[in-house]
Amino acid sequence: MNPHLFFKLLSDETRLRCVLLLVRRGELCVCELVEALNESQPKISRHLASLRSQGLLKDRRQGQWVYYSLAEAQPQWLVPILTELGNAEQLATLYQADIDRLQAMNYRPGRCGN
Repeated sequence: MNPHLFFKLLSDETRLRCVLLLVRRGELCVCELVEALNESQPKISRHLASLRSQGLLKDRRQGQWVYYSLAEAQPQWLVPILTELGNAEQLATLYQADIDRLQAMNYRPGRCGN
């Protein structure tokens, strides 16, 4: 991953919002991201695939669910940027509705004992 590619990936608001939620909340299921971002599953999956193919995210399957999280192996320059994105109050305020929708989600796979 080089800086140009990283910032190009985050120039899309949907990808930025996905990364922000994953930085703040850790691993999330595709269905959780769909609910939080209030977007269609194909759109979210397409953006997650793009982030994964460039090495920013990793995925794991558990039954019917696909979970995404940040990939552990990141270039040294990228770690503080991701940390700061997660800590940025202005971004948290701007995208608070995403967090609110995620928290209001009735069924969150792997978190409800089902």
